[in-house]
Amino acid sequence: MGKPSLPETEAGGPHVPVLLDAVLAALSPEPGRRIVDGTFGAGGYSRALLQAGAHVIGIDRDPSVAPHVAALEAEFPDTFTFVPGTFSELDSLAAGHGPVDGVVLDIGVSSMQLDEAGRGFSFMREGPLDMRMSQAGTSAADLVNELEPEALANLLYAFGEERKSRRIAQFIVAARAEKPITTTLDLARIIEKAIGRKPGDAHPATRSFQALRIAVNGEFEQLVEGLFAAERLLPEGGRLAVVSFHSLEDRIVKRYFDPGKGGPAQSRHLPQAETEPLRWHEVAKAVKAGAGELARNPRARSAVLRSATRTGLPARPVQMAGLGVPTIRGAA
Repeated sequence: MGKPSLPETEAGGPHVPVLLDAVLAALSPEPGRRIVDGTFGAGGYSRALLQAGAHVIGIDRDPSVAPHVAALEAEFPDTFTFVPGTFSELDSLAAGHGPVDGVVLDIGVSSMQLDEAGRGFSFMREGPLDMRMSQAGTSAADLVNELEPEALANLLYAFGEERKSRRIAQFIVAARAEKPITTTLDLARIIEKAIGRKPGDAHPATRSFQALRIAVNGEFEQLVEGLFAAERLLPEGGRLAVVSFHSLEDRIVKRYFDPGKGGPAQSRHLPQAETEPLRWHEVAKAVKAGAGELARNPRARSAVLRSATRTGLPARPVQMAGLGVPTIRGAA
C-alpha cells in the first residue's frame, strides 16, 4: 500500500494529520472494519483509513469541512459516510451505520482552522476574534469584552495555565475601556504589551488564546463526553485512539484509560480501597512525533497519541471526577 495522499487546506498546502502512521497502527484499519473519525476536520485520518480499506463514519460540527466531505464522498461512495455533529455524541450519531471497530479523536483546533484567518483562532493572522468551531454561540470577543476582570484572569489561568493571567486581564480591561477588542492581532498586541516577549520563547499570547478557544468551545467537557461516548459505542476488542495537543488534555485521556492513575496514593497501613474493574486494557505507551515528522510538520511537536482496547465490561456513566479536568476558580 502506498503512502496516503493528503487533502488540501484552504491555504493551498497539504493538510498533514499528525502521528498518522501511529494512528493507523493503533486502529488496524483492515478491509471491512468500520471506524469512526470523530473529529473529521480536513479528512486526513479518514482518507488514510479509507485507503487502507476500512469503512469510515466521519463526524464534525464545523460547517467549513463541507468541501473535504464532498471530496471523500465522491472518491469513496460505498465506504465513507459523514454525519454532522459533535464527537461528544458519536455513539448516537454512529448508531444505525453498523457495528464499529475503532474510534479516532484528534482533539483541539485543526491546521485548517488555524490557516483560515477569518475563524479567529490564530494570534499570527489578522481576523475577527471568534474561535467558534461550530460558528455559533458565544465568541472569544464576547468573553474578552464582557467578563469581569477576576473571571477573565481565572479563565486564562485554569484553561491556559497562564501564570501572568491577572496582569493580562488588567491590560485587557484597560484596553476595552477605550474601545472593544475585536480582532486577533489587537488581543495579541495587548497580551504582548502586558507580559513582554523574549527572543526564542513561544508567542506570549499562546496560552491565552488556548484558554479562550477551550472556553468558547467547551473543549474539556466535549473531550470527556466523547471518551465516554466511545466507551458506550465500542464492543469488546474495539480500539480507541486519541491525539491531544497539550498537557491538560493528555492528562484527562491518560486518567480516563487508567482511573487508578488519577486517584490519591493509598497507604499500605490502611485497608486498601477496591479498584474499579477496567473498561480498557492493552493501554499503549504514549506516542510522540519523531524527528522526521517534526521536520515535515512542526505542528506535531506537542501531539501525544494514547490508545487502548475495550474490555467486555458495561460502559460507565459519564464522570468528571478523577480525570483532572480543570475548573475555573469561583465559577458556579
